Amino acid sequence: MSSAATTAPVPRTRLLILLASLSMIGPFAIDTLFPAFPAMADDLGVGKLAMQQTLSTYLIAYAAMSLFHGPLSDAFGRRRVILAGVALFVVASVGCALSTTMTQLLAWRFLQGLCAGSGMIVGRAVIRDVYEGHEAHRLMSHVSMIFGIAPAIAPIIGGWIIGVADWTWIWWFLAAWAGLLWLAIAIGLPETHGETARVPISPASVWRSSSSMVRNPQAMRIALAAAFNFGALFVYIASAPAFVMDLLRLGEQQFAWFFVPTIAGMMSGAWLSGRLAGRLDGARLAQLGFGVCGAAAPANLAYNSLADPLQVPLAVLPTAMLAFGIALVFPVLTLAMLDMYPRQRGAASSMQMFIGLLSHTLVAGVVSPLVSHHGLSLALTSATLTLAAWWRWRGYLAHARRVPQASTEAAAFEPTERL
Repeated sequence: MSSAATTAPVPRTRLLILLASLSMIGPFAIDTLFPAFPAMADDLGVGKLAMQQTLSTYLIAYAAMSLFHGPLSDAFGRRRVILAGVALFVVASVGCALSTTMTQLLAWRFLQGLCAGSGMIVGRAVIRDVYEGHEAHRLMSHVSMIFGIAPAIAPIIGGWIIGVADWTWIWWFLAAWAGLLWLAIAIGLPETHGETARVPISPASVWRSSSSMVRNPQAMRIALAAAFNFGALFVYIASAPAFVMDLLRLGEQQFAWFFVPTIAGMMSGAWLSGRLAGRLDGARLAQLGFGVCGAAAPANLAYNSLADPLQVPLAVLPTAMLAFGIALVFPVLTLAMLDMYPRQRGAASSMQMFIGLLSHTLVAGVVSPLVSHHGLSLALTSATLTLAAWWRWRGYLAHARRVPQASTEAAAFEPTERL
């Protein structure tokens, strides 16, 4: 157990299920909508580009608020922030369901983005509150494995709903699901960040904390490595409507052809990451994951250069391989960031999420519309992001070897103390 141990014991299985469910809010709020894009565009009288803004608006709000979820949980406790965030998500989902114009939908979507990140961001801090070392790595991997189910089943659920009802029922589904999750958290999750461990919050303290992390080169190398690494897959997720329906020529209820193999790769990688925790050190495990991602990139480029038209299952096998590698790397990068700031794990989780979301918002709002028209463009973009992630990781390792203390908790403790 960590020094900031829980105020009450938390059964490991219960904690795993609750935190994994919280992490699924984000993917559900994104991927469930994809099959409904054509119907929503027709009913609201807008084009495909406008529908893409429902994603970028959500991500902009998600990114902006991600800087505050963690510091708020450092100051007021993990449980309160999670409960407040999930409750607001329910309200925002109901607002989306009742929207009759694109303006109304985007406004409620913005609110949804403001609160959707509380569970995932604060949940990572909860893991590090309760466990250390290999146990924290295993739990993070297992949460990732269950989390991986969400992007696979969300578009399938959306397709089922569209098959029997109109698109507003997707929002009602999200509201009902989040409401049930709120009850489960209220009953089953105790506070893991006690009064004595809390750090007062103010706008000035959030600014100092955030700016100190931005000025920490090692923290930024880790945050950018994580952002670029997942971005290599996210460019496909953000482009899923065009990739599935235009490039693969599949129907609204056939998103499983893309998501199931991809998420199976992610879940398999997360499972293996948990199994290898304690057997391989973090650096070697990350190197293994980056190696898999590096092998997936040329395979993807080769297929998209030769195939016309793209066909399943070959078109999605490289993304499944990429997801496998990403899942191996993710727990290592996340825990490395959290351990740099042991008294501000919430703030560290927020900063890592913020950097990632800025990257993903750019991918969804700018890059995806430019490259989603052609399979080779998608493959080149994904490969470039994989290379950028590996470059940032190599920079982190090189600096850690030259200045070992720069990557330890003792060295990273200094910014915490200045607050």
